[in-house]
Amino acid sequence: MTTATEISWDDLKAMILGLAEQSKETDRRMQETDRRIRALERQLGRLGNPLGQFVQDMVEPAVVRLFQEQGIPVHRVMPNVRARDDTGQTVMEIDLLVINGDHAIAVECKSRLTTDDVDEHLERLACFKAAFPEFADKLLHGAVAAMGAPDEVVRYAEKQGLYVLVQADDDVVVCNQPGFTPRTW
Repeated sequence: MTTATEISWDDLKAMILGLAEQSKETDRRMQETDRRIRALERQLGRLGNPLGQFVQDMVEPAVVRLFQEQGIPVHRVMPNVRARDDTGQTVMEIDLLVINGDHAIAVECKSRLTTDDVDEHLERLACFKAAFPEFADKLLHGAVAAMGAPDEVVRYAEKQGLYVLVQADDDVVVCNQPGFTPRTW
């Protein structure tokens, strides 16, 4: 084995040049990995969007019945409601907005519901009336809808005061416990 005192200056320079080459190769591979990850994210996004649209298309006709069963008459259901800033940029999008004289219910539709989805929707609800001042006089409630949701996510969403709508066979059902009281924003 070579000790530090036995390494010549030329050997040290060669080792440093070798490390520099290895570093360049590592950088090149990382850039290639990043490129592949971005391409995969784009592909998954294209896959996720049709699934989310499928959920929205499945939930839209059901919300009238579901919310009427909850004691909230439904006058309008508006899909893909967007708020834009002065430059035309979308600042908020609501998958389904359910409206009547006194209430507005903002529904977020997902193929598979996660706690992160619930948290993002809660943030959206907190900013809703600023983004949509035309609905500022409404009692705002939130709902999440999904093809599937683990029980712990359903209970988490319910504890946050959200209606939880989930596919059951060929129907959509409200998964909230009896006596559930929705949060009002």
